[in-house]
Amino acid sequence: MKRYRDRTEAGERLAVELQRHLGDTEGDPVVVLGVPRGGVIVAAAVAAAMGAPLDVALARKLPAPGNPELAIGAIGEGGDPWLNRRLIAQMRVSPEWIATTIERETGELQRRARRYRSGGDRIDVAGSTAVVVDDGVATGATLAAVLDTVNDQQPQRLICAVPVGHPDSLRMLAGHGAEVVCPLRPWSLGAVGWWYHQFEQTSDDEVVAALQAG
Repeated sequence: MKRYRDRTEAGERLAVELQRHLGDTEGDPVVVLGVPRGGVIVAAAVAAAMGAPLDVALARKLPAPGNPELAIGAIGEGGDPWLNRRLIAQMRVSPEWIATTIERETGELQRRARRYRSGGDRIDVAGSTAVVVDDGVATGATLAAVLDTVNDQQPQRLICAVPVGHPDSLRMLAGHGAEVVCPLRPWSLGAVGWWYHQFEQTSDDEVVAALQAG
């Protein structure tokens, strides 16, 4: 499997797969939604190739106690939290921890919404083809929350598009009402960043610049 040079090239290659998947959609409205931070850079390339408007699809991971890299769930913009009930039971995570974490991450989500959109409103995706883009999928917790939130806005079609993802996670995301487009589906995924030659941290300023350019 060929790795990507960077997020922009990943978006360009992903756009080709998306256009093949969508077929003839002449005249059908398409909105591209990038998951911050790195997913917005991929989404910007997709939106440019497809001539579609670009917005952010916001969500925050709910980290497990003592392990901030492990997600026990996620919360999306304006939607109910998505919780991994099985993992929560296995780790015996208390309801108090979950409530406190949701409150904290909701505050950060609202801060990012104001920052990225410069105080403006999000794009209405009702009746359109909403394409949610991230730079890769490991567990899929954050994307699951995003897809649920976007689905609540009643798009005509909901597509989850990522350059690389684990097959089990992609299958789980399809269960959230999305058509999944993903060129690379390695069983031995490892870290998402391994599939890119350049995978630097994306800053808030870079996200804002990509959105303004789009």
